[in-house]
Amino acid sequence: MVRVKICGITNLEDALAAAEAGADAVGLVFAPSPRRVDPETARRIVAALPPMVMAVGVFADQPPAYVCQVRGYCGLHAVQLHGREDPHLVRELGRGVIKALTTDPQHPPHPDAYPGATLLLDAHHPQARGGTGTTCDWNLARNLARRRRLILAGGLGPHNVAQAVATVRPYAVDASSGVEKAPGRKDHELMARFIAQAKSALN
Repeated sequence: MVRVKICGITNLEDALAAAEAGADAVGLVFAPSPRRVDPETARRIVAALPPMVMAVGVFADQPPAYVCQVRGYCGLHAVQLHGREDPHLVRELGRGVIKALTTDPQHPPHPDAYPGATLLLDAHHPQARGGTGTTCDWNLARNLARRRRLILAGGLGPHNVAQAVATVRPYAVDASSGVEKAPGRKDHELMARFIAQAKSALN
């Protein structure tokens, strides 16, 4: 069964609703974004999550010392790097690292990139990093998923996640804008439908 991450969580109510609906992980954004959360709020959210729900901190080209500090302070289970981070940094951060790649035609993702990290594939956007509502190339994602543990992101919602899972067969799927009523505010019904559709896709 595919795992599900709900990203861009900014408040405890949405985090608990995602967990109740069956999410395996929630994403807390510490990089510049309309969905950015401060470490104090994130720490309260992480402390209230059920034991089996992972908290993933999302960063982008931020100093390694800051990433480590926030990871420890908030009790994050994993960190997701959404910038142009060097492979040496990924290795330095150790276990529990997700490296986001995009379908940028000038820098196509390589299956051997960032060994040791779980890869997340998102749609390419010239300005924004994630949360754009744009789907990525599922054929490219499928080929990558055959070689690596892959989290599929980019424009996923209840309307298309089952098809995405059936096509790509990823380790996990990730939704943010596709389950929102406003940036940083989740629609609980959409989250529940998304999670149900994703988890039943291969049954």
